[in-house]
Amino acid sequence: MSDLYNRDTTLALLHEFTQSESLRRHGYAVEAAMKAAAERTGNDPEYWAAVGLLHDFDYEKYPEAPDHPLKGAEILRERGYPEEFVRTIMSHAAYTGIPRENDCARWLFAVDELCGFCMACAMVQPDKKIAQVKVKSVRKKLKKKDFAAKVNRAEIAEGARDLNLEQDEVIAHVLAALVPVAGDLGL
Repeated sequence: MSDLYNRDTTLALLHEFTQSESLRRHGYAVEAAMKAAAERTGNDPEYWAAVGLLHDFDYEKYPEAPDHPLKGAEILRERGYPEEFVRTIMSHAAYTGIPRENDCARWLFAVDELCGFCMACAMVQPDKKIAQVKVKSVRKKLKKKDFAAKVNRAEIAEGARDLNLEQDEVIAHVLAALVPVAGDLGL
């Protein structure tokens, strides 16, 4: 596997473009969920983790659509990332029109918004621990439109459908993936 996907390389790229601790933590969360998804599906955990860590690396610098993720795609290409990797990352933003053509892209889309939502659920726990968040609690909060209002609930549902999984199964996957990295997430 290329050095492009090792964590030192991807973490350096994330930190080069992202100063916000909350955006970095989002990257760490999606990285963990993607690595767990790769292990679950028999794919390369290092590659999938790199996709997760870098999917929003350009967002702080280019927050407006379509600059994000198109500007990031240009940077990734300049840094030598292959087109499949770049397209997978670009496909997480539905407005790019790039189809989610592989399992990695489908999982990225499914866990992206959900990672942020699960982290928000943890932040309202008395002890702010992700390990205390239950699937039922996440499902209940998804119905409250004013809770984490910026999270796109339709994309969460679409992501589960694209994987042919029940939404609760994807929520459980994300929660389980985030517990081991709770310290990095501040949870």
